[in-house]
This record gives sequence, C-alpha cells and structure tokens, in this order.
Amino acid sequence: MGGKLIKFLKHLSITRKVMLSCITLLVIGYIFCLPRQLFHVPYSTVVTDRNEELLGARIASDGQWRFPPRATTPEKIKQCLITFEDKHFYHHWGVNPLSIGRAFYQNTKNKRVVSGGSTLTMQTIRLARNKSRTVSEKFIEVVLATRLEFRATKEEILSMYISHAPFGGNVVGLDAASWRYFGHSAEDLSWAESAMLAVLPNAPAMIHLSKGRTTLLAKRNRLLKQLFEKKIIDSSTYELAISEPLPDEPHPLPQIAPHLVSRFYQERNGAYSRSTIDRGIQTQIEDMAERWSNEFSRSDIRNLAILIIDIPTNQVIAYCGNVHFEQQKGGYQVDIIQAPRSTGSILKPFLYYAMLKEGSLLPHTLLPDIPININGFTPQNFSLQFEGAVPASEALARSLNIPAVTMLQKYGVPKFHHFLQQIGFKTINKPSSHYGLSLILGGAEATLWDVTNAYAEMGRILLVQKDDAYNILSQNEKAHILLAMNGEEETNTYELFNHQTKNKQSPFIIQKEGLKEASGAAWQTLSALTEVNRPEEIDWKSIPSMQTIAWKTGTSYGFRDAWAVGVTPRYAVGVWVGNATGEGKPGLVGAQTAGPVLFDIFNLLPSSSWFASPTGIFVEAEVCKQSGHLKGRFCEETDTLLILPIGLRTEACPYHHQITLSTDESHRVYENCANTEPTIQKSWFTLPPVWEWYYKQHHPEYKPLPPFKAGCGEDAIQTMQFIYPSMNAHIKLPKQMDGSKGFMTVELAHANANETIFWHLDNSYITQTQNFHNISLQPSPGKHLLTAVDSKGNTVSTTFFIE
Repeated sequence: MGGKLIKFLKHLSITRKVMLSCITLLVIGYIFCLPRQLFHVPYSTVVTDRNEELLGARIASDGQWRFPPRATTPEKIKQCLITFEDKHFYHHWGVNPLSIGRAFYQNTKNKRVVSGGSTLTMQTIRLARNKSRTVSEKFIEVVLATRLEFRATKEEILSMYISHAPFGGNVVGLDAASWRYFGHSAEDLSWAESAMLAVLPNAPAMIHLSKGRTTLLAKRNRLLKQLFEKKIIDSSTYELAISEPLPDEPHPLPQIAPHLVSRFYQERNGAYSRSTIDRGIQTQIEDMAERWSNEFSRSDIRNLAILIIDIPTNQVIAYCGNVHFEQQKGGYQVDIIQAPRSTGSILKPFLYYAMLKEGSLLPHTLLPDIPININGFTPQNFSLQFEGAVPASEALARSLNIPAVTMLQKYGVPKFHHFLQQIGFKTINKPSSHYGLSLILGGAEATLWDVTNAYAEMGRILLVQKDDAYNILSQNEKAHILLAMNGEEETNTYELFNHQTKNKQSPFIIQKEGLKEASGAAWQTLSALTEVNRPEEIDWKSIPSMQTIAWKTGTSYGFRDAWAVGVTPRYAVGVWVGNATGEGKPGLVGAQTAGPVLFDIFNLLPSSSWFASPTGIFVEAEVCKQSGHLKGRFCEETDTLLILPIGLRTEACPYHHQITLSTDESHRVYENCANTEPTIQKSWFTLPPVWEWYYKQHHPEYKPLPPFKAGCGEDAIQTMQFIYPSMNAHIKLPKQMDGSKGFMTVELAHANANETIFWHLDNSYITQTQNFHNISLQPSPGKHLLTAVDSKGNTVSTTFFIE
C-alpha cells in the first residue's frame, strides 16, 4: 500500500503536489483549529444543598456573576432560544448559508450592521473568542463553528451558549440570570421568564431591567406569540405569559449557610458544589440562631455556632458557622465551626469511654473528689466544693473536675492525648507534655467540627449490632460528610470533610476485634450522659413524649467558651456560644447558654427512640453497691450489673474491711488483744481519711469507724491523712501586697473530728490544732519534712520542696 502511494506521488506534477500539500495542511489545520477547552473564563463559586437548591454563591474573580457551565438546557429555554435565535439549529452544521446571505444583503442595503446571520453555534464561538466583530472574524467563526459541530452534540453546544451568554450588567449565563432576575433556579422558569431571558443576550447593553424596558417587553411578547403560533404553547399559557410583568430589579442571591459557602470558596474557588445540607433544616436553624443571638447580646455575648450531623448517613445537614454574617464587626465573619477554641469539660466523656474500653474502670467506680495539688496544679470543681468520693458515672454526668483529673492521672496523659488524635482532634497537635493534666479541663483547643463528629462517631458505633457490623461500619466511613459534585461518579465528588473518612474503619475501633468493647463502652458512656440535668429542670423521664438525649456541656477557663453537644440515634448536634474575640463573660456557662439552644434544636428535629442495648457484649458481674468496684470478700450489699468482659480485671472493692467490735459496737478491739468481753465480726465501709472528711458531710448515712478500746493497741488502719501538701510537692510561695514572702496553708483530715494534732516541721515542734486541722507556714527555700502526731501517738508525714 505504501509503495503504491509513493508511486502515485511520483507521477504527480509539482503543481498538483503543492495543491495536495496545501489541502492536507488545511485538513490538518481544520482538525486541530478548535482549542480543547473552548472557554477560558473564571466562574462563580456556587454551593447548593442536597437537593441542588441554591445556598449561596461568590462572584467570579473578574467581577462577573458567571455560574459554572450547565450540562443540560431546560426545555422552555431551549424552545425560546431556538425560536428566537436559530430556527434551523437542529438542521445545519454550524452555519446557515441562507441566514448569512440574508444578513449580507440587509447590511449592504442599509450600509450598516442590521443583521448578524449567526447561528447559535457561531454565537457560541464568538462568546468563547470575545473578539471584535469584523468580516475576517466572521469567517473564523464560520470555520470554528463547523468544527465545533463535529466535536459536540447539539445539546452540548446549546448548553455552552446558554452558560456563557451575556444577560446584562455583570450577569453571565442562564443560572446567574435566573437567580438574579427571578430569584429561583432555571428549572423553575415560567414561559414568560424564559422568553425574557431568551431575548436578553441579543442586545444586553441596550435592553435590560433598568433601560429599554418597553422594548424588552415587546420583544418578549413577540417571542411568546411566535411560540403560540408554532403551537409550542397553548392559548391559556400564552395569555398568562404575556400578562406577567417584568421584574423590577435584580434579586440578591440567597445567603444560606454563608460561612459554609465561604469555606467552599476558599477550597474550591470557581466550582459548582453540592453539599449534604438540608436547606429546610438549615433555614430553621439559622432563624433559631438569630433569636438566641439576640437574647445573648443583652449580656454582650455576640457569637453562636451550630453543627448538625445525621449519624446513620454520616452527613452534615446544618452548618451555622456564626450569626449576622452580613455585619463586618463583632467577629461575625469568623467561622466558629472551624475555629479552635478551649474545650472546657467537653472531652471528659472520651476519657470515661477509653477507660471503660480498656478495663481500667467500671461505670460506677468511686473516684476521689478531694483537694489535690499535683506539682502546683490544683484543679477545682465548678461549685468550688468537694464531696470526698463520687461514682464515675455521676462524676461524668455532673462534670466534676477533680475526679476527671484523677482518672487522667491513672490513664496517662500521653495515652489519652494519642487517643484524641486518633479520633480526629486535629488541633490537639502539640506534645502531650505541653497539655499535662489540664488536657481534660480545657487545656487544649478543638473545633466544633471535630468535637461534634467525635460524639457522632460514638453514636454511630451503637447503630452496628450484627456480626458483619464491622464491614457495614467501614462502608459508612466512606460516606462523605459534605459533598461537592462535578458529576455522578464518586471519583468526581469532593470531600470537604476529610476527617478520618479515608480510614476504612471507625477511629474509635483500632482493631476489628475491638468492635464489641467499643460498642459496649460507647453504650455505657452515652447512657451516663443521659443523666445530665437538663436546662428545663424537670423530671424529663416522667414525660413519655420527651426523647432520651445523651448530652454534655463545657465551659472554658475565664468563661470564654460555652459548649453543648447532644447525641440521639439520629442526630449529633454541637453548639458553641461565646465571643470570637475570646472575651469572657460571667454568664457564659455551657449549661446556661449552649444547653438551652441544644434542646431547642432537638425539639425542632424529628425525634427517635433510644439506642437498642448492644447484645452479646456484656457479662453479668457482682458489683459492690457502695464502691462500684467488683464485689470484695467483705462486701455485703451488691448489685448485679452488665459490664464489659475486660472489666472483670479491675480491682475488687478495697473499702470494705472486716473488723472486730464489742457487742454494743461502741469500740473496736484487736483479735490478739487481751479482752474478756464478747465481740462480733462485722464488715465496715471505710474511706481514706481525706475522702471521709468530705464524704460524710454529704452522706449522713456514712458511719466512721468506732474508736479502739482503750489500751487495746495501735490502730491498724490509717486514721489521718494530709490534704495539702501532697508527698514531694514543689511549692512556690506567693508574694504579699508589700512584696514580702507569703505563707502556705497546710491542711490535714483526721477520722476523729475532736482529735488534737501536734505539728512538727523538720523535727521541730511548732503548734497544735483541734477540730480544724490547718496551719499557715512560711518555710525557707529547700526540702522540708512535715509531721503530724495525734494524742494516741499515730503519726503521718509528708515531704515538700519550697522553690
């Protein structure tokens, strides 16, 4: 074949060879004359809800409202455009010779341009090239238009045109024009509206809403009449259409979820983005946020943020990043959902969950609630009171700080820090030593986005009940929280929420074998959180219509941040209230501000029944009723509770002891003590002295141990304990107003309230106390030994350092 071609070319004359070469070059040039990308223009950032209803948009970088190109053209617009601009659109190859001939004759006769003769395909090329209208440019348009017809379908050409046609002012494209002129989408245009938009690109500078309205109306009605004559519309539709008035002025674009739209603008500038927001719920949440913001503004609390996640689908359905977006002052432009804020107590449930899951805690284990000083760190409860000992579940429900600190001390700050990072707290990114024990009390910063998702993840675990639940959960993790779709394929979707979605398993589950422990721990944690007192101060359990909600509040140091997060099987709701500037306010407390907003939201959302109890996870165990530990040898009152199997490893009750009492229980005796009176053996619940000191003030039923019979030996059980300072504490003495060195206050608890205590510092006697055992000291810098001796000779000592 190649040989024949060469032989054929040899027999051609030079002229014919030149002609053949020119033809070949022309054909090649024609094939490649059309750019691969026809339009090189910036587009507006457009964000819609899950049903593709517009939430908002941001103008293109060239100042034009030009929405991203459409894939299809609405039928009404299509009929109007073809009737008005190019009646033979479906029958030519980009050029209509008759139209061009007619235009040439009319323009020559009138000695000016009165008709263009361009087809819709040629107009599409002209819009893409944006060149001056000359004879040579018209020739180029003809060539490129025919080439475009070979590349694209008629529907694609129509979509290109309608997406880039000018509609007056800075409005470009059908979608922008529909929203700007009529306040709704192009799919909802009436015949009158479609006809008006079809005639506008013909002369957008001469006829528009503020200029040439009479001409615009006449053109629109003339087109409607043509549609009626062609029987595209019937007589009643025609009469209704011509009676519709023109819009008075452009409409502002919707401003729904403006902070989310701004976020898309920053991350996907110029793209069309479909989110999972439910526009109906979003608008109700924004209205509610405005009402609450007006209420809080009386206390100079200006900012409020709300996030709602649909737990089963793992999708955000409402995103209120702040209020009053239109105002430039007051921090209203700040998207609080993405802003790191001090966590307050909002992380406590995750520590409770982690300790349950690893078997270092049972749900109701007694925890100390006493004054503590850990290397100068002296946490306080919000109430500034101490209760001695509190069950872990109650401490969580009441958000007590001291039990939480002791839990974290036992669990380990590095381990908890690592766990928080695993479950998606991206802003907790400093070394664990930076936070220390304050990590559990607001020493770290987190975003409302991460906090709400972490709570939602805990709820999502409980939706998985079957043996193949692990695989189901893995699929859920692939679900996108916020999607911005360029097409139908998953590869074209955009993951705005990239928090752990790339993992194939829940961040709460490190291994497949840990699913049961995770589900059980999540169940126990959320169950404890249903006991948190609600803002309504009513017995909500007695009202059948009120749904069960697990919720938690948080208040940061200095009253700068108020948090509330709630979980049901359907929704996770996160609320933040405060000032974006970080300014604290006395009334800025989670339970008083964010809490009422949270329950107002749940009253708005559809209710759901509580999580089904996990099956095949828990085992029955006998637990001491008073201590919450596993039943010990001497525990008499017990409960049978369902606990995680790993919980069987925990310590048996250390607080019940068997003691020998006189028959009247007035005093104790040692078994090896010379004693002739009858005695009895009895189990006794005894707390450490410091715990006991505070515990008995809140529990009148608590009975301290009776004293020993006189002359019957030393007490084998510790009767006194230092409250402050703790062993090996490093203390920095404060300065007084005059600049002189201040004092430290030493405090001690004794089982016998009336006991006399003799104090010794560095083996030197200094004073004695009775009833209230606290003294003020002013030690010199260095190491010191403090010893306390009671009247029976019992001693206790502690070492501390003055810096």
